[in-house]
Amino acid sequence: MPIKKILYSSLLLLFAFGAFDARAQHPPFFEGLLIDTTYLEMHTLPLKLVKYSYGKPNVNFLVVHDNEDTGVKAAFEYIRFSGGSVVDSQYGDVRNYSFRYQGIPYQIDPNKIYSDYGAMSGLEHYGAVHEDVIADLRTAANMILDFYAGKKPQYLFTLHNNTDGAFGIASYLKGYELELVADSLHINFNMDPDDMILVTDLKLYNRIKKENVNVVLQSKDAADDGSLSLYAMQQNIPYINVEVQHGHQLVNLQLIEIAVKALKETYPELFKPR
Repeated sequence: MPIKKILYSSLLLLFAFGAFDARAQHPPFFEGLLIDTTYLEMHTLPLKLVKYSYGKPNVNFLVVHDNEDTGVKAAFEYIRFSGGSVVDSQYGDVRNYSFRYQGIPYQIDPNKIYSDYGAMSGLEHYGAVHEDVIADLRTAANMILDFYAGKKPQYLFTLHNNTDGAFGIASYLKGYELELVADSLHINFNMDPDDMILVTDLKLYNRIKKENVNVVLQSKDAADDGSLSLYAMQQNIPYINVEVQHGHQLVNLQLIEIAVKALKETYPELFKPR
């Protein structure tokens, strides 16, 4: 059975604190929060996309990994005071999609599904590959983008978290795993190397670099890994990823504010009232 959008999208309004069981959700709810939910079905994996909106329209954030909640909480703090929305992917508080198709288990990083080749290699990394599964993952990717901001987003602003010392700006240095992914990077040696911003746009990179924070400009020659950053670059969509270590919520919020300011100053036309 191919992936499908099931049942409905629901729109709810929290009129008061505690209207829902916060233990079943990632972010801390607050009064006046709008919740729009879409349910997808990836074979044996139920996938829920939840858009939390508050206040006047502003920046829209996207979280693709269900176990990276520091970014969600930081984005909630941002929209609580400045307005905007957060799309949170919920599928079991884990990093990868895991499901069965025709009795065979499949697994993939959900940030590897935004190209055919990325979906194929992402599945292959963990085991089984099937053309039907690749097609279904690509359908899911399109549904996620559509729920986030329509058929073709004007920009993509993602939030990711990492673990201490496992991944950071040093990963893009010459001789390290991701050296070919980076065109340029700016390092503030007073920052935790796990806390950084990645962009695909030179103008954004130069603007953020002025803030003296860790920032990477993705190379136009980066290999296709199916990630949203590669998709955005191929589609000429401005892309920002704020990436911090789990638990660094204050730094996460600070980098979000820096990146939002850079995005608005670099592309003011994206935020003009319509």
